[in-house]
Amino acid sequence: METYDPKKTDTDVRQASPRMMNMRVLVGSMIGIIVLFAIIFAFYTLTQPNPS
Repeated sequence: METYDPKKTDTDVRQASPRMMNMRVLVGSMIGIIVLFAIIFAFYTLTQPNPS
């Protein structure tokens, strides 16, 4: 297996990141989706005419 770090073995190269990068991406994406939904909802609500 190709590795750019001569100190790492094949097993080390295949291991996942111990810094939980995937959790950081999931949390960031979820926050982004919630904020986007809130902006769209607020815009939609504010542009509706008042019922008479």
